[in-house]
Amino acid sequence: MSTTRPYSPGDRGPEPSGASGTSGGAAPAADAPDSGVATPIADPASPPGPSGEAQARRLSFEDQSGVVPLARDFTRQALYDWGWLPAATADRRAAAEDVLLVVSELVTNACLHAEGPDLLTITCDRKVIRLEVTDRGTGQPSPRTPHRAGRPGGHGMFIVQRLCLDWGVQRTPDVAGKTVWAELGTPS
Repeated sequence: MSTTRPYSPGDRGPEPSGASGTSGGAAPAADAPDSGVATPIADPASPPGPSGEAQARRLSFEDQSGVVPLARDFTRQALYDWGWLPAATADRRAAAEDVLLVVSELVTNACLHAEGPDLLTITCDRKVIRLEVTDRGTGQPSPRTPHRAGRPGGHGMFIVQRLCLDWGVQRTPDVAGKTVWAELGTPS
């Protein structure tokens, strides 16, 4: 496994950017189905969701076209089902829009720099929503430096870095590809 930080996703360690918050980094259960159906996940390392368990959804992109809008629609529906939308306040609306933007950026990066995404996993507990996009690519995503706001393209991982509490890359030995994950705080 490799990440953008020297800590595993579940161990927040010191936050060099000044971001605060703790995440259990609830990973999806290995036996959770690859479908658009909600899959409850119990993870003793993370605080339970409103129903007492972390909530999760998985979307397989196998034989799918238009994967970016598909991922956004899938995520938007999860946010409705989990009570993020319709948003009662501007802060809640902004939090939902940030989640949709990060999903778009992660899936777009898998399309541009890998051979497209294989799986989108969304996990939500009381404090953190975790987005994971799995692909078969070998590259290492990173924000372009120096970041030049006026230049077209190349802003995806910069946006992810700015909006998220943390993000990284997980690799499994002897398995092709990677999972790019990002965590955002849930709205108050």
